[in-house]
Amino acid sequence: MKNSPSKMVTPFVFVPTIPDNARWAQNGVTVAGGYGEGSTNNKLCSPYFLCVVDDDQIGIIADTWNHRIIQWKFGKRNGQVVAGGNGKGNRLDQLHCPTDVLIDKKTNSLIICDRNNRRVVRWSRHNGTTRGEILIDSIRCYGLAMDDQKYLYVSDFEKHEVRRYQLGDKNGIRIAGENGRGDDLNQFHYPTHLFVDRQQSVYVSDWHNHRVMKWIKGAKEGIVVAGGQGCGSDLAQVYPVGLFVDTLGTVYVADEQNHRVTR
Repeated sequence: MKNSPSKMVTPFVFVPTIPDNARWAQNGVTVAGGYGEGSTNNKLCSPYFLCVVDDDQIGIIADTWNHRIIQWKFGKRNGQVVAGGNGKGNRLDQLHCPTDVLIDKKTNSLIICDRNNRRVVRWSRHNGTTRGEILIDSIRCYGLAMDDQKYLYVSDFEKHEVRRYQLGDKNGIRIAGENGRGDDLNQFHYPTHLFVDRQQSVYVSDWHNHRVMKWIKGAKEGIVVAGGQGCGSDLAQVYPVGLFVDTLGTVYVADEQNHRVTR
């Protein structure tokens, strides 16, 4: 992993109910990449996040170390660059280590966590788009989520907090993590990816604390819902990055350094 620890409910994302006794295939199928590390359109380099466009079988991937967002029709050999791809940099046609992306179907655009440029940007999905626009700046962002009222949630892993924004508002309000870095229930230590449920509870991958926290709307501290038992390989020990919560409240965690997905 380079530099740092490598979803969301929106009005347009279907969240399934997964039975407790569901069994998962132990062998996956490659749907994007699979040709080794690289920068051509059939390769990826440290992809950090994937979101899927409804039933279209299209993935939108934050191809972090290629400094681009790439769209991939599952089963195809090559993807298509839809944001960035002009080398790392801070111009509006560039990205620098994007770590998360979500789709705003109302505006047919991508909202991107442009981590090393300390900004959140929007790129239109219309053909011919060559540059983005800055929505939020001066934030060491890592993860994004949007609720069904169109509030945008952003994790700041430098300030160890999560903020909520109305689109168009560059300031936002802090809703989780009010006491700096730490391991108390009102603190984070490198919050990364986020998930927001229909009650506007925010689930946070608290990476360096090896736990996933749930912050109920308006709460002053969170609840540990996964991990919290330190680092290690036991099932109660996680290095959480991506996460997902189904309609039954079951939490699914991408456990980075243990190379597994747990629930």
